[in-house]
Formats: sequence, structure tokens, C-alpha cells
Amino acid sequence: MDKKYAIFDMDGTLVDSMAYWDRLAEEYLHSRGVKDVPPEILRRIVPMTMAESADLFRQELGLTGSRESIAADMNGLMDGHYRTDVPLKPGVEGYLRALHRKGVKMCVASSTAEYLMEICLTRLGVRDLFQFVLSCDSVNAGKDRPDVYNEAARRLGAAGPEEAAVYEDAYHAGRTAKAAGYHLVAVYDPSGKAHWEELKALADEVILRWGE
Repeated sequence: MDKKYAIFDMDGTLVDSMAYWDRLAEEYLHSRGVKDVPPEILRRIVPMTMAESADLFRQELGLTGSRESIAADMNGLMDGHYRTDVPLKPGVEGYLRALHRKGVKMCVASSTAEYLMEICLTRLGVRDLFQFVLSCDSVNAGKDRPDVYNEAARRLGAAGPEEAAVYEDAYHAGRTAKAAGYHLVAVYDPSGKAHWEELKALADEVILRWGE
């Protein structure tokens, strides 16, 4: 990667957390009395922010409570995992430190709440390598739109998307970044296996395992 700026997704890209996220919506909805969660609902929330998911649950499943309270409750379920047991993917730290030594300015742009990113990356000893963390909630748009990448690139100091690389494990997010003009680095994660070939075909670079 020869770009001056790098924008990293977190879950499934830097950290091994997708198994927790894959269960989160069902875990939360079960706790609210929704025993049979429609598969279509689980599919639709994939590119959404937490607040957008909350709105969908309210509209389609009749959940009570504000979008903010529902999002906060879901973040609370993830809080413990980020504080204690979500690990970095093998090889990530070495890769990040190599870019840092080269003077690449880096940030994290994720659908995850910023306070959870701070907790997780600080515990794992890599928070100091990033200029900032940015949540999709902060730009009021999920990764089906390029807003979070554009804001991240602006804050990093990039003149345009052509100066920045975006690292993503999810096809829907990689497609958005690529269409917006970013250098796309596809990172393999088992959670995205179904669309890996499509993501790989879009990418400018491919990482099967960090450090290789």
C-alpha cells in the first residue's frame, strides 16, 4: 500500500469480533420478547448504523423506546466483549506499526460506536497508532453511503479519495468505498465468505492474512 492515508474498518478487519456482532441483533431482540426474528430483518440491518437498526426494529417489529435507547442497549451488550475478550487479528499490529513508521496517517471508520472503539483499541495497545476513530453514527449514514469515508479522509488531510486507502472485509462497504474513488484493500474474514469473490474482484489489493 503506497497511499499517504489509510482508513480502516474495525470489526472483521482489525479485530476478530464478527461472531459477536452476528449474534447481537438476535440476542437483543430475544431479550425484548421477539422470539422469531425474520431473516429479512437481519439481512437489512447489515449496512445500517445502530440508530438506523433501532428505527427498523421500531417500525417493523413494534419495539418501544427511542432509537437512542435501543442503540444504547445494543451497544451495552457489546461493551463487555470489547472490554475483555475481542482480540486483534493475527499480524494486524505488525502491519499497522510498519505503516506508522512509514509516516502513513491512519484512522478507524466503523459502524461501531466511538466509545466502544476507544475501549477495544486501547486495551489491545494500538489506539495510539490512529489519528482518531469515527463512527457511522457521527455522520448519520451507514456504509451504503460514502459519508464516513469522506469525513475520515477530510479529517486526515487527504486532498481527495485517490490519496487514501480503505481497508474493508464487507462487500457492501468495499463497494461503496470503491465507487467513491478510494483505493480498496479487501481483507478476508470468514463472516464475509459468501461475498468474498465479489469483494476481491473489486479490490486494488487483497489481504488473506495480515502479515503475509
